[in-house]
Formats: sequence, C-alpha cells, structure tokens
Amino acid sequence: MIKRVLQLRHELGALGTAALIMLAAAGVFFLMVLQPMQDERMRLVGALSKNASRGSSTNLSAFYGFLESKDETTTDALAKLYAIGTATGVELQSGSYRSQPAAGRLERYELALPVSGSYAQIRDFLNRVLAEIPALSLDQMSLRRDGRNDAAVHAELRLTLHKVAK
Repeated sequence: MIKRVLQLRHELGALGTAALIMLAAAGVFFLMVLQPMQDERMRLVGALSKNASRGSSTNLSAFYGFLESKDETTTDALAKLYAIGTATGVELQSGSYRSQPAAGRLERYELALPVSGSYAQIRDFLNRVLAEIPALSLDQMSLRRDGRNDAAVHAELRLTLHKVAK
C-alpha cells in the first residue's frame, strides 16, 4: 500500500500531489465549515419566514402609521422647515421640490435646498428639522466656503419627505 502511494506520488509529480491535497482540503472544509453554515442558514430562513408571516402586517401598519400624519400636509412640513431655518438663523434660498411616487402607498417629495449660515447654525438647523419632521430624511449634503477666512458656509441639502399617499 505504501509502495503504491509512493509510486502514485512519483507519477503525479509535485503539482499533482499538491492538487490532490487541495482537493482533500476542500472536501474537509465543505464538511466541517460550509455544511454546518448551510444548515444554520436554512434554520434561520425558516424562523424568519415564520416570524415574518406572523408580524409583517402589524409592522407595515405601524410603519405607515408613523409616516401618516393626520394634521400635517406637505405644505405644513415645508412651512415648518422654513420656520426652523428662521429660528436657527440659517438663510434659506429658493429651493425646489418634486414629487416622486414610490412603491406601494408611499410618496416621496425630493427637496433641493440651498442654505447658508455658520457651520453650527446649519448643524443646529438639520438636527431640529430631522427631530421635528420625523418623515424627513437627509440624503445628501455638500458644504463650501467662498474663502478661507469666510465664516459663512454655503450648503446644498438634498432632503426627502416621505408621505403616505391618500
């Protein structure tokens, strides 16, 4: 038996022997690592589907309830946004927004809002806006200064107001 293994090793050469060792290592890796991970994945997928079917409608209703503000229209949210800007000392230039229908019952209002003020004022403005209008998200922000010694920061904010379609 040992003589046959040595003869086979001689016939295969170093590259063939290394390939056989790699093949054996791959088999051991599959049995010791991948197979248990696949079994765990299947167990988790089963548990997830069981829990999802039980609570998905409740979670979705809660999500829509969070976004569905009965007393606040899109115009009210925009007015609140501008009022917060005034209160924080941020200068709001003329912005634009457009409505984007989303999947399901959701609508998105994408806002492009140029603002200027000190860095602290802009940060305070964003903190207050995101806290007071929970259905609003900050998607992108770019900051610039006209000069090195200029205290004013000019920012281009991209915000999205998420609303439930009526």
